[in-house]
This record gives sequence, C-alpha cells and structure tokens, in this order.
Amino acid sequence: MEIRKTKPEELEVLLKMYEHARTFMATHGNASQWENTYPSPQLILDDITEGNSYVCTEQDQIIATFYYKEGADPTYIRIYDGDWINDSRYGVVHRITSTGNVKGAASFCLNWALEQCGNIRIDTHRDNIVMQHLLDKNGFKYCGIVYVEDGTERIAYQKVV
Repeated sequence: MEIRKTKPEELEVLLKMYEHARTFMATHGNASQWENTYPSPQLILDDITEGNSYVCTEQDQIIATFYYKEGADPTYIRIYDGDWINDSRYGVVHRITSTGNVKGAASFCLNWALEQCGNIRIDTHRDNIVMQHLLDKNGFKYCGIVYVEDGTERIAYQKVV
C-alpha cells in the first residue's frame, strides 16, 4: 500500500467511497455522523486544493482516503471531561474511509500519519463503534469530548509515538 496526495480528477472516486461509508455506518448503528452528503463535493475539493486530502492505493487502485494536516485544529481547542496527552504540535486525521475491500487499509493510513507527525489527534461519533475499535486497536487513547463545527459531540483520541 502507498499513500499520496489526492488528484482533483479523483473526486468522483472519493464521492463514491463516502457514499459507501455513509451506508455502512447507517447499517452499523451510526446513521447520524455523516448524514446525507457529508462530506460535500466542495469540502473534498477544498481539501484537495489545500493539499490535505490523501489516498491510499494498492496496485494503482484507491482503497482509502483521509484528510491529514499538521497544526492546530479549531475542533481541538477545547476538550471536555478529559485532557489531551500533551500540548505539543500535532497532526489531525479527519474523514477517513476505505472501500472495505482491503483489510488493514485504514490502519495503514493512521500509521502513515503517525510517521509524518508522531502526535496525532482524531475524533469520532459516539455511535461509530467500528472507528472506536480501529482507534483502540491502533493504540490511540481516549482523551475526552470535543464539539465539531455543527455543535455535535465527538469522542476525542490521541496517540503519541
């Protein structure tokens, strides 16, 4: 598997992956995290244009995608019912999803992010048990509660290597 920046012409592939992810989450008890059309095509294009959208490929096929950026994230300024492991510079991963066809793709993406910046913060919905399991399996520690831009609660995790 390899990680590279997303190309603008790959937008349709990513939109299909996110559509698949919304269906998967809804059938696994998490219908409200990525309702309707989140992430929007414009948000994904913005991520690509800003250089923060990445894809994981295997044999030249996109098998996963995610947002990665180093530096402060407004979502993580305040944390409730807990604390971050540290206040050092960190990277963030958002909007991670995979085709589901290749075992270990999401873990590969998380490990790549940790190689870029050994201090990663990430959050997920309380109902996203699959993602919580992935984070636990990959050694991320529960840190507390954060609130995303629309005001909804998320469970916050961090891993420092």
